[in-house]
Amino acid sequence: MRVLAVNHLSLDGVLQGPGRPDEDTRDGFRHGGWAQDDNDPAMFAAMGERLGQGFSWLFGRRSYDDMLAYWNQAGGPFKDSLNATRKYANSSSPDTQLKWPNSMLLARYVPAQVAVLRGQPGGNLVIMGSGQLIRSLLPLGLVDELFLMIHPLVLGSGRRLFGPDHDARRLRLVDSATTGTGVLMVTYRPA
Repeated sequence: MRVLAVNHLSLDGVLQGPGRPDEDTRDGFRHGGWAQDDNDPAMFAAMGERLGQGFSWLFGRRSYDDMLAYWNQAGGPFKDSLNATRKYANSSSPDTQLKWPNSMLLARYVPAQVAVLRGQPGGNLVIMGSGQLIRSLLPLGLVDELFLMIHPLVLGSGRRLFGPDHDARRLRLVDSATTGTGVLMVTYRPA
């Protein structure tokens, strides 16, 4: 399996709450839903290509709870496919109960567990959201690719994918395209 991180980012690197106003209001964040105005069919097509066939999800606990609760609403368009897809959720507590079907808890040394998963055959292991998880895996060489959709917007506040206390990390650009709404879609791999 390859580990693929997929995220929306503002120009200033914010990944917090792109999908809806109430998605993530931690620290008084008031810009929720900031990515919605830039939706473009090219983004969905590119994400579909990156995910590939037979992929599994890898989430931090917060992203797992939020995303699945939101998309599992009655009549949600992705409910059935989300429930049918294998999901791995990271949690600091080994007693965490995962309520969505096909979910497996990763509660011990998560990088080692991700390394084992990564060594297995199969489709991509896709991280969406889960900035803390990405930051913990990237320095260990456990993220194979970052697919970032960079929106033409500066938010000025919010949780960023990378912060001032992170080590330098060289990446190699392997693909880029721009949507009709001005979103820059870039694919990076570790150099």
